[in-house]
Parts: sequence; C-alpha cells; structure tokens
Amino acid sequence: MSRIQVERPHALGLEAVRDKAEKLAQRLAREYDVRYQWRGDTLEFKRSGADGSIEVSDAKVRVEVKLGLLLSTMSGSIKREIERALDEYLA
Repeated sequence: MSRIQVERPHALGLEAVRDKAEKLAQRLAREYDVRYQWRGDTLEFKRSGADGSIEVSDAKVRVEVKLGLLLSTMSGSIKREIERALDEYLA
C-alpha cells in the first residue's frame, strides 16, 4: 500500500474552493468510476484500489490518497497528476 499527500495554498475562499473540489470529484467520478461524498469540509472518495480525501479550508487544500497494491506501482505518476489537477483547479 502506498500513500500520497499533496497540499496547496489558495486565495479563493472556502465556498469557491469547495465548488472546485466538487467539480473535480464529478470529473473523477465520470472518468475513473470514483464514488464520493462530503463530510463537512472534507470530500471522501473511493474506487477499486484507491481511496482518500480532499480537505478544503479558506486557505489551503489537502489531498490524501491511499493506493492498493496494484496502483502503488503507479504512485509517482498519480501524484504528478494530482499536483497538476490541483494547480489547474486552483489557478
């Protein structure tokens, strides 16, 4: 099992960053069959071989992903994709 953690600051405000996290989750649901739900300001997600959370606040976004054995071999490329997506969505 592998764990990925990525954190990014932002200046969007809580409501705007929550909206962007929701749009990202909808995209992941469409493209990767991810199921997700909000618990307060934390979006929890799960799919076969991976689960994690996106925690949003008024100043930062923190993503944590736990990868199963098969996806662990791709952890480097998955982390880069998470970083790219965060940079795109928070711009």
